[in-house]
Amino acid sequence: MPGCFKKTLFALASLISFVSFILIVVAMGTPKWMTGKILCKTGADLVNATDPELVKFIGEIYYGLFRGGKIRQCGLGGRRSKFTIFPHMVKKLNTGLHVMIIIFLCVAIFFSLVSFGFCILNAIKVPYRAINGPAGACLWNFLAGGFVVLAVTSFMAAVKLHHLTERIANFRENVFRFIILEEHFENCFWICVASATAHAVNLLLIAIGEIHFPKIKTKTEEVNVTAEDIMY
Repeated sequence: MPGCFKKTLFALASLISFVSFILIVVAMGTPKWMTGKILCKTGADLVNATDPELVKFIGEIYYGLFRGGKIRQCGLGGRRSKFTIFPHMVKKLNTGLHVMIIIFLCVAIFFSLVSFGFCILNAIKVPYRAINGPAGACLWNFLAGGFVVLAVTSFMAAVKLHHLTERIANFRENVFRFIILEEHFENCFWICVASATAHAVNLLLIAIGEIHFPKIKTKTEEVNVTAEDIMY
């Protein structure tokens, strides 16, 4: 049986792994990875709009891995619309990169659950095989966190290098052209960052659990028995 201190650390690590699993699932299903402001360039150019008038041509956009929405402002009021990435829009994006982001997160979900199981195992007993012990728990946490980092990095590359927001904003826009004024990473993106951080914390907890602290020995006093003590 593991010691109380080690058992507590692995129980905490298992809880963190499960929370990480929940975070990734929530992030994947929520359409708020990116938000931004979009300018209807065509409409603004048609009326030669100046700075005070540009407000009538500035809309909003938000999207996640599977769906999103936007508000088009082309001088005649806002028009709301929603869209889905699959199956049509993904053809206009960098399909391979977008699919890889989803695959990375799915693999991270799997390894988060494996990490959860291994931490529970180490909290209950000391495994006979090294791969089932702290080394295995470290491996699965490292892989889970690593795949989340790959997904986050790939999404940043899609946004910054492949102009993901602009591609989505101009999807099926035959008349008007939109340009991006602002874009911000939203809660779901940072939730994934928090998930990767959680696995890094788990690695730290497992490392602390493997530290062998010196045992404090109490010095026992020697009992001197004299002849007078025997007489009494």
